[in-house]
Amino acid sequence: MAAEPHYEQQYLDLLRDVWDRGDERVDRTGVGTRSLFGPTLRFSLADDAIPLLTTKRVAWKTAAREMLWFLTGDTNIRALVEQKVHIWTDWPLARYRAETGEAIDRDGFERRVIEDDAFAARWGDLGPVYGKQWVDWPRYEPIEGSDGLYRKAERGIDQISALVHGLRTNPGSRRHLFTGWNVAELDGMALPPCHMTYQFHVAGGRLSGMLWQRSCDLGLGFAFNAFSAALLVRMLAQQCDLEPGELVWSGGDAHIYLNHAHLVAEQLTRTPRGAPKLRIGRRPASIFDYGIEDFTVEEYDPHPAIAAPVAV
Repeated sequence: MAAEPHYEQQYLDLLRDVWDRGDERVDRTGVGTRSLFGPTLRFSLADDAIPLLTTKRVAWKTAAREMLWFLTGDTNIRALVEQKVHIWTDWPLARYRAETGEAIDRDGFERRVIEDDAFAARWGDLGPVYGKQWVDWPRYEPIEGSDGLYRKAERGIDQISALVHGLRTNPGSRRHLFTGWNVAELDGMALPPCHMTYQFHVAGGRLSGMLWQRSCDLGLGFAFNAFSAALLVRMLAQQCDLEPGELVWSGGDAHIYLNHAHLVAEQLTRTPRGAPKLRIGRRPASIFDYGIEDFTVEEYDPHPAIAAPVAV
C-alpha cells in the first residue's frame, strides 16, 4: 500500500505548476510575476499537526507574533519592531523615503520608530489594515437631532468576538466568518488585505477553517499565511471546546515573482521531511490573551532558509 504523500507536496506541486504554466504579467510592484488563478490546498490539523513548510526554514515565531498583533487591532509597526519583527517595515519605510527624500536604512528607520513617539505616530502607522478591521470595523450612528446625518461611532464592530460567540452558541451556522476587505477604507491602507476572508465550519466536534486569499506570493508569503491561519484555527478551537479539523487554503491570484527563480529552483530540489507539531501550553481567558510563550513547535527539522527579496 502506497504511503500518503507528505502534506507539503501539494504546495511544491503548486509552486512548480505556477512557475511552469503561469501567465507572465506586469504587476503593481514592477517586478513581474507568473500567476495562476484559483488553487486550493487542504491540510489536516488533527493531532497537533501544523502546515509548516519543511523544504525551507520558516520563522514561525515571527508569523505567530504578527497574528497576535493583528488580534490587538494595532496598526502601527512599533509593537512589531520592538519584537524584532520586520515584515511590515518596508511599506512605511518606502513612503518615508519617497516623501522626505532621506536615504535612511531600515535599522535607522526602525530605531526612530521605537525611540520617537511623534515619529512613530507619523511614519509607523499602516492605516486601517487587518487587525483594525477584524476587531474595530467602523460603524456609524445617527446624530441626535440632525436630519439624516451620521457620525463614526466610538467603538466599531468586533468581528473576532462575534465569531467566538457564534461558534460557541450556534456551531451549525453558515455565518462564521470575518474579513478585512473594507471597501471604504482600502485607499487608506499601506497594503490592502491579501489574506482577506476567513470562514469556519464545525462538524463532529471539530473546527475547520478556510482562508480565501485574493493575492498570494507563493515564494515568501504562503509559508506565513498557512501557518498563521492554522494557528488561528487552533486558538479558536481551544477557546470553543472543539478539536481542530482542517485548514483549507484557497488562493485567488497565486503568483511567483520573477526575481524568485532561484528560490523556486532550489526549493523544488528538496524533499519534505518530518511532521512538526504545534503545542499550545495553556488556555487563556479569551482569544485575545495568548502570548508568544504559549506556543511551541516540536519535531521541526527543516532544510535551510532561502533568501529572496520582498516586492513592495
